[in-house]
Amino acid sequence: MFVYLLLPQLLFCNSSVSQLSGCPLGMSASVSNMSVDWVGYGYAALIASGGVIGYAKAKSVPSLAAGLLFGGLAGFGAYQISNDPKNVWVSLATSGALTGLMGKRFYGSKKFMPAGLMAGASLLMVGKLGMTLLQKPQES
Repeated sequence: MFVYLLLPQLLFCNSSVSQLSGCPLGMSASVSNMSVDWVGYGYAALIASGGVIGYAKAKSVPSLAAGLLFGGLAGFGAYQISNDPKNVWVSLATSGALTGLMGKRFYGSKKFMPAGLMAGASLLMVGKLGMTLLQKPQES
């Protein structure tokens, strides 16, 4: 239901300036010029859903707590990156900690699910954030 209400707004009324009219469907949109860290939000959703799945399958409360805690931190980091692309520290700390923790679990168990998947996704996120830090600032 939510997608049907939001999709026309995104498709037809998306621009970097605030619109008062001129939208084909008669809707008005106020869209800012900031870029959204979709990768970061997807990573946060992956972490949180992993905790929920761990609780649903094995009734593991620590898995649920850790998934929601780290997923929330990753979501907060993605929000910070969306506001300031150079503010990567919360995301970097979260993904770095998960790379170490889940990498150690994967090394010990040799099971891809869930430790290998989370370690791999976290390592990719650390690489993405590291590349962001190494980029030269653009002159405007």
